[in-house]
Amino acid sequence: MKRQFIIILMLIVGFACSSSKIVSENKADFYVSTQGSDQWSGTLASPNAEGTDGPFATLERAKDAVQDLKKNKSKDIVVHIRGGVYKLDKTVVFGLKDSGDGTATITYEAYPNETPVLSSGQEIKGWKKVTTEIKGLPESAKGNIYVVNVSDTFLTLYDDEGMLPRAQSNGFIAEDKTNGRNRIHFPDNAFKNWTNMDDAEIKVRPHHAWITNMLPVESFNEKKQIANTSIDATYAMNVLHFLKDTENIWVENVIEELDEPGEWVINTKEGKVYLWKRNESPVFAPTLNELIRVEGKIDFDGPRDIPVRNLVFRDLTFKHAKRYVLTKDDKGLQHDWDMLDKDNAALRFRGTENCVIDQCHFLHSGSGAIRVDLYGIGNTISNNHIEHMGGGGILLAGYGPGTKDVNKKNTVYNNHIHHVGEVYWHSPGIFLWQSGENRVANNLIHHTDYTPLILSGCMTDFFAKKGNGRELVRTLRRDEMPEFEEGLSLEDVLPYLHTHDNIIENNEIHHGMQRLGDGNAIYIRGAGKNNIIRRNYIHDMVADMIMQAAIRTDGGQTGTLITENLIYNATSQGILTKLDNKVENNIVVNIIAPPRGYYLSVREGPLTGASIKRNIFYAISKEASFIDELPAKRDGGSEDRRGRSLARVMDADTDYNIYFNTVDLEMGKALIEKNQKNGVDLNSQAVDPLFVDPENGDFRFKPDSPALKMGIVPIDLSKVGLRKELE
Repeated sequence: MKRQFIIILMLIVGFACSSSKIVSENKADFYVSTQGSDQWSGTLASPNAEGTDGPFATLERAKDAVQDLKKNKSKDIVVHIRGGVYKLDKTVVFGLKDSGDGTATITYEAYPNETPVLSSGQEIKGWKKVTTEIKGLPESAKGNIYVVNVSDTFLTLYDDEGMLPRAQSNGFIAEDKTNGRNRIHFPDNAFKNWTNMDDAEIKVRPHHAWITNMLPVESFNEKKQIANTSIDATYAMNVLHFLKDTENIWVENVIEELDEPGEWVINTKEGKVYLWKRNESPVFAPTLNELIRVEGKIDFDGPRDIPVRNLVFRDLTFKHAKRYVLTKDDKGLQHDWDMLDKDNAALRFRGTENCVIDQCHFLHSGSGAIRVDLYGIGNTISNNHIEHMGGGGILLAGYGPGTKDVNKKNTVYNNHIHHVGEVYWHSPGIFLWQSGENRVANNLIHHTDYTPLILSGCMTDFFAKKGNGRELVRTLRRDEMPEFEEGLSLEDVLPYLHTHDNIIENNEIHHGMQRLGDGNAIYIRGAGKNNIIRRNYIHDMVADMIMQAAIRTDGGQTGTLITENLIYNATSQGILTKLDNKVENNIVVNIIAPPRGYYLSVREGPLTGASIKRNIFYAISKEASFIDELPAKRDGGSEDRRGRSLARVMDADTDYNIYFNTVDLEMGKALIEKNQKNGVDLNSQAVDPLFVDPENGDFRFKPDSPALKMGIVPIDLSKVGLRKELE
């Protein structure tokens, strides 16, 4: 017995020594714990048996302590946050007083091997099985519905599986009758006098295939089959321009459509929530748009902001933030894919420099994960995992077009982003707007409903638009620019387009465009010059839509280099280029048709200064075109019906390309013969590039590949994608 006691004592002492060693190696200045108290001093553990001291309970208290410590300490400061769920009832705001002084950093990070979760989700308790008749409830739901009284209103709910879907009607195709931005005509007998229309929302894809709006119902007329919304849609709510047989309107949050497990409806007049439970886990309603905001001194209309500096957030989990809504004063970015300076991200930087978000996990929220707004210079967003968000993943959004250019030189590196845009389908995985000189590298983005990666600014014609339209017009800083009139040129506005000199490299993208159409894997438009898109691996972009491309430069985009990218298995188009952009040393394999099946599309000219060189276009089907040019008008004019100048390959520096079709060897030869008559592709070939194993996706070159002899550089996929697998 005595021997057993000694062994147990030795094990306890050994464990204590081991734990002490781990903690001492990761010693922090302050600690936060769900079991702590803001009346304590922020130490790791209670120094006495009475438990009268120990860690803080909140980040707010830790912030105050750090501010006091900074007065006597100029070196790095670390706050360790113990595991557990921290329920936030107000946004934690870090300001100028919370900056690291000089080069010193202030870090808020997880305690080693523990998972602190920041959440604004409040558990809804008191669910009771409904035993009485609910007017309009579908027959299938009867006997399955629970109800609870609530005093607040909310737009999203969560259980342990994630976001619970709101009750939603079948989809309709909008009728082209009297539709506008705030009025929609339903098909005959489609719109009903649903119960609780005051809480209903219309989900709509208005006219174009690239945007989704969520619009509150203001009024309705069942007899005329017309509904009016209190907020304008981005475009008139007509049938989809390219997809006339595709559903584009749904009605949400009406009891008559509560017909599937997991669905729910809120009735604010009754103060009740109805839910068809899909499991027995707790149910949470979010209460905050932002969980953490870092905010400097923003002089929005003036020339100089003062940023918060040197803050680091590492290994924290963010979940259960609210879904954002459009307001009458919102300022839309391109196509309203997001809004300027809006509180719709779980972690938001607004006026920051040299701050870091690293190894954090964002999930199960109604809006976006990370924003860097307005002034944002030299920040790093790295090694994060972002999944199942109602909005986007990472947004860098500077000031609107003008002379104030202070969102730049940031790094977005090694982030794993997937299943974003689950409410707002158009939300990108990574979005750069009026933000330049950034490096976006080694990110993995997949399973998005629209375009995974976007670079944009402002299209030329918007500079001359009058009025107060939401999309882009309100973002313009008119007092910093001359008054533009219609007919202005791209050269007139380039000084005010700040999405320039970005490097987009070594990213892996797949399974984008899962719901919306007319999009891409990587898209750039309305940006400045000298953006480089290189060594990205884009594959399995296989959604059944039209008008999409793996990489696309859109109307008016200039000065872009697209090089050393590998595109494999993509619907519709490989690379779409316009004007003087350069397409060099890319490999494009198996562009799926119908629709289209274009390996390279040239869509706006003149292509003076452009290059199409040392690319490999490798087809495995006769339903394909290696290059598709913008056709001339039948009357011989030099512009198409939209006023675009003709795009002709003969006007670009086009040469040393390989055009090879495994089932139609003459296809490449015919194109080369045609191009050579026009003075280009003089050294191009219709030969097998001799990939190592193309049937299994190995596009390295064999030693005797003709591509090597033509100066085509091999693409090393070992350097592409995540550098380590993130949980």
